[in-house]
Amino acid sequence: MTETSTTFLTQEAYDRLKEELDYLSNEGRTEIAKKIEAARLEGDLRENGGYHAAKEEQGKMEARIRQVTQLLESATVGEAPPDDGVVEPGMVVTVEMFGDEETFLMGSREIGEHTELTVYSEKSAMGSAINGRKVGETVTYTAPNGKDIDVKILHAKPYTG
Repeated sequence: MTETSTTFLTQEAYDRLKEELDYLSNEGRTEIAKKIEAARLEGDLRENGGYHAAKEEQGKMEARIRQVTQLLESATVGEAPPDDGVVEPGMVVTVEMFGDEETFLMGSREIGEHTELTVYSEKSAMGSAINGRKVGETVTYTAPNGKDIDVKILHAKPYTG
């Protein structure tokens, strides 16, 4: 059983991803098919580096198409979460860890391309630990290295892009 969750995207990020998907699904596929066909005409495919490179590029492109399609299908677009102090995707969160404060945007890394903020996924170890928690709460989560980390939520405000 797989769990589906929504991903917060700004309208700009959604539009950019939609444009990328349209390109990859149309012109991108046509271009890679032409590369593969041109390389195939060069002869023996077992020793044809151009053919193998084009096939590898095609595989990466198809994986990106699947990734972007899934992301767009599960996205909540441009709707900032309520300003209620509850941590959720689309919030700029400030936490205290190891005695230091860190501020980040919780959401898809796809929106991080156009912000100075670090972006943490709500599916990351810390993101899933603080998701749904309120300002003032302290939670402990287990980092990928196996260490327990205490995180105090100091602020949570909607991202305004």
